[in-house]
Amino acid sequence: MNEVKESLRSIEQKYKLFQQQQFTFIAALEHCRENAHDKIRPISSVGQVQSYMEHYCNNSTDRRILLMFLDICSELNKLCQHFEALHSGTPVTNSLLEKCKTLVSQSNDLSSLRAKYPHDVVNHLSCDEARNHYGGVVSLIPIVLDLMKEWIAHSEKLPRKVLQHGHEFKAAELSVPQRKSTTVPYHHQETTPDRLQCVWPSHFTHKPPKPA
Repeated sequence: MNEVKESLRSIEQKYKLFQQQQFTFIAALEHCRENAHDKIRPISSVGQVQSYMEHYCNNSTDRRILLMFLDICSELNKLCQHFEALHSGTPVTNSLLEKCKTLVSQSNDLSSLRAKYPHDVVNHLSCDEARNHYGGVVSLIPIVLDLMKEWIAHSEKLPRKVLQHGHEFKAAELSVPQRKSTTVPYHHQETTPDRLQCVWPSHFTHKPPKPA
């Protein structure tokens, strides 16, 4: 649990740096939309930002800030996998985790997302048009971070044996290939001719003499 909490804190620090550059992020998306002749539809998915960066980004400043956004989304996605490995979950934690996984997926439609108080990322957008186009993409990360904090808060209330069971189950999965690998050489040795000659009784290879 301490490991995932530390990972979440690290992502939060990166997000704070990103949040300070929100105007640069919006400007980069605006430039890409112009280059793509795509000024009508809002920014609706992480995949759309990825496509803009790869095909319509013409300067290093825009590329840097778009890549920063995509890196944070990627780290959030990886953290969801770490959460899954900690314990089998409860209805509450499983629901929170599924929301996180859905939100950070490449194709999820986030155009209708709006981060609410105490987050002010939407309020920092200049006008209604900007809020309609970029309100969802600037709301994504703070909403996911809040869900992850809530997941940790619920998980810390679970009995210790539940978390321990999750670790033991993962360890058991990892040990299965090792058990298989140790048995293969053993069977191989038993099937060699020399091995057969040594362990089989002699009356299997020589007929006993007939009584006189």
